[in-house]
Amino acid sequence: MTHDPDEGLARGLAWAFLAAETWTRPALVGSAATALGRRPRWLGPVVDVVLQHHRSAPTDRPYALSRFLVRETTLLEHAARARRGRALRIVTVPTVTAATGRRRWPVPDVADLPSLAGLLELPLDQLVWLADARSQQRRAPDGPLHAYRHRWVERPGAVPRLLEAPTPLLRAVQRRVLERILVWVPTHPAAHGFVRGRSAISHARSHEGADEVVCLDLRAFFASVRVARVDGLFRGVGYPEAVAWTLACLCTHQTPVRVLHDMPAGGADDARAWLRAGLRERHLAQGAPTSPALANLACFALDRRLAGLAAATGRAYTRYADDLTFSGAAGGAGRLVSAVRAIVGDEGFALHPAKTRVRSRDQRQVVTGLVVNDRVGVPREYHEQLRAVLHDAGRHGPAVANRVGYPDFRSYLKGRVGWVESVSPQRGRRLRSQLDAIVWPA
Repeated sequence: MTHDPDEGLARGLAWAFLAAETWTRPALVGSAATALGRRPRWLGPVVDVVLQHHRSAPTDRPYALSRFLVRETTLLEHAARARRGRALRIVTVPTVTAATGRRRWPVPDVADLPSLAGLLELPLDQLVWLADARSQQRRAPDGPLHAYRHRWVERPGAVPRLLEAPTPLLRAVQRRVLERILVWVPTHPAAHGFVRGRSAISHARSHEGADEVVCLDLRAFFASVRVARVDGLFRGVGYPEAVAWTLACLCTHQTPVRVLHDMPAGGADDARAWLRAGLRERHLAQGAPTSPALANLACFALDRRLAGLAAATGRAYTRYADDLTFSGAAGGAGRLVSAVRAIVGDEGFALHPAKTRVRSRDQRQVVTGLVVNDRVGVPREYHEQLRAVLHDAGRHGPAVANRVGYPDFRSYLKGRVGWVESVSPQRGRRLRSQLDAIVWPA
């Protein structure tokens, strides 16, 4: 948010206009005069311009009204003249209850920031601090008042990944946003990641038995979704500007300068530059519980366009997080990839050039780690390696079999066996019997 005094004056007058009892010239002039502590002669003409362009009070758009005052009225000219004498300033800022716009889904009715604080179960001043709308934490030294914890994860031959984990309080608030607001907003049918009732398995099954499978990957997925897009999502839900902006700030993060400075080496220069550009702006944090749902909603237009492209070329299309997959008859993959790249760029994302794969029937077709040539299954080497570990644990004991040193080896094996069971029940049952035969120390 800006610290410009002229824009602050415009915001104060906008709120004063919206607080007027009626949307009429006398009421607007009187409310603005109360906010200013006096009634300057130019106030009436400014109100006339406002009424000429706004036949009714834009109660859900106070920020838009303040921008209108700056750009379309003589307010700033009068503010400049006033600096040579008695400066203009807002002495009283009224509280305005905004109107929630038309809602397409049954999200909670939240008209203002106190209502939002009540919905999220925290004091208003704490809501403002957590949202950090002015990005004050970006240059603040590390300390307990920061709402995120950061950790770089190095990856051999690839750009490092930044994990941005919200503190317990912010995580709890974000989970309330997820469970009380975002849960009501549907995603595109092509989205399979982080969607109830869909999974990596349903994503893969959409492409089993195809003559050709084309897999592409979005670069720096979460960091590519900026705060303006998230704000637009909440505005589209029907929330007033102040509520939508605060929600957008609660669910996004601007990486501190010191964290960007500590970015480890690794990866191509263009990929590093794309990631850093995203992290410098307010973006979806990889670690916030709201990020997957908001990323899916931010991709709605992308999914709609790519699904249309797939239908026009006789292919199927699904997306699992940042993995885009097309399948259908063989041929034309190069033209498809070029068209996808153009659409992806137009929607504010970018493809990872090193992760584009085209596989025909005579090659192994893998979608999100699952083989889809005939029917969906885990790769043979995955199954054989897991079976060998279970055999080793059953014959020589889990301490011997745990050569990597997993801290909770039993849970690790249960998770891997459960994954195989969910994909291939028959294979999973055999592995489960091996797991049940292991004697674990007391």
